[in-house]
Amino acid sequence: MPLIVCPLAAAPRHFVVTDFGANPDGKTLNTAAIQKTIDLAAAAGGGVAEIPRGVFRSGSIFLRPKVELYLDEGAVILGSNEIEDYPQRLTRIEGHIEPWRMALINAQELEGERIGGKGRLDGNGIRFWAAFWQRRKENPRCTNLEVERPRLMFIDRCHDVKIEGLALQDSGFWNLHVYRCSQVLLTGLHIAAPSTGPILGPSTDGMDIDSSQNVTIRRCSISVNDDNIALKGTKGPFAEKDPDSPPVEHILIEDCEFGDGNGMVTCGSEATYIRDVTVRNCRITGKTNLVCLKLRPDTPQHYENITIDGVTLSGDQGRILDVAPWMQFFDLKGQPPPVQTVDHLTIRNVHGTFGSFGRLRGNQGSLLKNITLENFDVQLGRPKLDAADTAELSMTNVRINGTLVTR
Repeated sequence: MPLIVCPLAAAPRHFVVTDFGANPDGKTLNTAAIQKTIDLAAAAGGGVAEIPRGVFRSGSIFLRPKVELYLDEGAVILGSNEIEDYPQRLTRIEGHIEPWRMALINAQELEGERIGGKGRLDGNGIRFWAAFWQRRKENPRCTNLEVERPRLMFIDRCHDVKIEGLALQDSGFWNLHVYRCSQVLLTGLHIAAPSTGPILGPSTDGMDIDSSQNVTIRRCSISVNDDNIALKGTKGPFAEKDPDSPPVEHILIEDCEFGDGNGMVTCGSEATYIRDVTVRNCRITGKTNLVCLKLRPDTPQHYENITIDGVTLSGDQGRILDVAPWMQFFDLKGQPPPVQTVDHLTIRNVHGTFGSFGRLRGNQGSLLKNITLENFDVQLGRPKLDAADTAELSMTNVRINGTLVTR
């Protein structure tokens, strides 16, 4: 019988941005040259748009079908600090679709998108942060959207996505926003924004998983000045009827490290249905909270089947539980208050040193059911849990500062 030899698949063609006019001097605006490279790769049937070593300043770029974006070691895409270099379009932001600036890197309605390498995306956000804090000084009640700031990455309605290996830093707004996507793998990413110093990065969430399903986050490190990983949907009394905001479900977070932030995992200030979330084998080394569930008095919320299994703590400021009303800018729009439900939240196998046990409270009428804590051995600076009498809480083998506690 003759030997049949299958030919090896051809290696994807590389389109290097410097071959099409990009200048790595950190000053030249390379938006057009990078976009031209991506478009030529797409016109050729696909390939790799490669960013070589150097600093390439750019505004918004848009990925195309069958084109991978790859950053070599030492490669930096440096975001422009001119807001006009990020076009304003209808986009998903804070739970709604409205005009807002696009991100530095945008992928929209793509299949099989790949973004990776050993390089860095630098949002160059300090100018945007300063503008926000100045507005907050003028109006302490200003909203997040009063000062335009670009996200670092926006992955919009894509299927089969892998983003791997990159460093993301200093985004003007959220770092990585994933909206209405499925089958997503985010692995080996390092995300940072300043949480101390003269100018903090406002609303610099690490990852925002918005209305998406089947998302895996693995071996990532995140230290920012807001939510580390936020699970998001929409908000308001009519949230359950919003066709643009399907449930967030089937989320796996594993082998990750978290520094500063607002919540290792946050069910966010915009969220309706969030269910089937598993977090395992993670570490907290900074002042973020272990879990943060924001309960909006104007939104029907359902946080169900969230399991956190295996967390090592080494900090002195964070809360283990931060389950509490979220009162910022809520609006009932003349409707009766809806119910918020937390059902089957399980946290087990937690050890180390941390700030406080935290709080477990909702709005009037909120349902906190089947909250289970198991196998804790932690040292806490503030060991008392502030829990509502109506919370259905059980503890098994929970040892705080050497003492076994049951409530």
